[in-house]
Amino acid sequence: MNIVKVNPFMQGNTLTSILDDVFNRSISEFIGTDYSTTVPSVNITEDDEKFTMELAAPGLEKGDFNISIDKGQLTVSASKENSKEEKEEGKWTRKEFNYTSFERTFNLADTVEAGKIEAAYENGILTLVLPKKEEAKTKAPVTINIK
Repeated sequence: MNIVKVNPFMQGNTLTSILDDVFNRSISEFIGTDYSTTVPSVNITEDDEKFTMELAAPGLEKGDFNISIDKGQLTVSASKENSKEEKEEGKWTRKEFNYTSFERTFNLADTVEAGKIEAAYENGILTLVLPKKEEAKTKAPVTINIK
């Protein structure tokens, strides 16, 4: 017979690691990635004339997007339903529905000309061009001659 000394802190350490494993995982690891929702990444660049936003949203079409401006906030959203079915002589073998949707909201700077925003969707990238107001554009320095 062996005598084993019990360390109560060692047992708690294993319980902690189990809890960490459960609570530090994303929901997609438990239910699968078919049901998880993702928010597209966005790149924002600025130059003297405009801001340019690029959202990575592959697999969608132009008609799937909804872009709106309300109270100084630009909201970009999209939703799409996909269905796939496999039939076997008059009865269902398998039928799957898949819904994809997202919504992102951005606060617009006071320098943006909201009425002139343009959007284009090509190769999975939604590009928004947000022109700046005339008074916000960088102007060339003025030289003052001394009399």
